[in-house]
Amino acid sequence: MRLLLDEHFSPEIARQLRRRGHDVVAARDLVPGPGRSDAALFARAAAERRAIVTEDVADFWELHRAAVTTGRRHMGLIFTSPHRFPRTKRAMGRLVQALDDLIRAQPADDAFETQIVWLEALAD
Repeated sequence: MRLLLDEHFSPEIARQLRRRGHDVVAARDLVPGPGRSDAALFARAAAERRAIVTEDVADFWELHRAAVTTGRRHMGLIFTSPHRFPRTKRAMGRLVQALDDLIRAQPADDAFETQIVWLEALAD
């Protein structure tokens, strides 16, 4: 499974997952500066066959709904929560481990094709 981390996640998470052998990119590494549109990230992830990891449920849920309605494929949305995985340096390892576990359990690029997964339900 290939992942694209939404812009609110530190690129360090992607680096740690790459060190574990996974194909993960961070939005902040792809497009420098603020203002990356969710629609553009969604389209890029679909084109690169990457699932998106995000906390932005409202916007990405709508992008998912529009894609499904029009028959467009995407490789999945992995929703997280700042309550379950706080965006602090100290808690970063929990998110890295949960994503590592998810990728190892579902390694196929299309494992979550056109699906939504809540990561907090999968992590301990």
